[in-house]
Amino acid sequence: MKPLTEEHLAILRRHMVEIVEMHFDLASDETGGRTLDPELRRALMAVPRHLFVPSQMILACYQDSPVPIGFDKTLSQPFIGALMLDLLSVKSGMRVLEVGTGLGYQAAVMAEIGATVFSVEVVEEFAELAESRFQVLGYDVKVRVGDGSRGWAEHAPFDAVLVTAAAAEPPHDLVEQLRPSGRMVLPLGGADVQQLTVIEKDAGGAISMQPGIAVRFTQLELAG
Repeated sequence: MKPLTEEHLAILRRHMVEIVEMHFDLASDETGGRTLDPELRRALMAVPRHLFVPSQMILACYQDSPVPIGFDKTLSQPFIGALMLDLLSVKSGMRVLEVGTGLGYQAAVMAEIGATVFSVEVVEEFAELAESRFQVLGYDVKVRVGDGSRGWAEHAPFDAVLVTAAAAEPPHDLVEQLRPSGRMVLPLGGADVQQLTVIEKDAGGAISMQPGIAVRFTQLELAG
């Protein structure tokens, strides 16, 4: 078999985005009629997803399913990952805190949009691998190793917070580090099934929560 070329990978990436758009359409009743934001679509097309998974997962990463990346962690299904970023309403110039860097794919997509991203990862090996990918691709993402539930207070407040692991309730420190009129997206619920939830802080600091579709994420891991 011939080796995969960049042209082949671009075709797979375009197909992935088309499947994501189809899922947005199929889930419109559950998501309030959301459609894929054009700038997010451009970023999904631009970021080489295959560089953010183990080499043996290059083909699998463009399929519409989670991809194992090691340490019992996965890169989310493309539709779910895109929906989280769409719900977060990431825009150029925003300051975003990400909890759960993994190998860096979601952070790279947000950086491609033009956000300034600060990402916290509990697995040191992941943080190192993600940083090396950001450097090669030219994405200015700040990464540190630590307990993501504590956020990154030195760089707060944030316009948006993305949590890529499940919690029973919104971590207090993350809510505190969210700017008034800011937004957080995370899976809320128990160990088996959660709801993808949007948390908004109004100008006065009051919090509101909008639960959405059912999802299944690993639990937010706290550093020892």
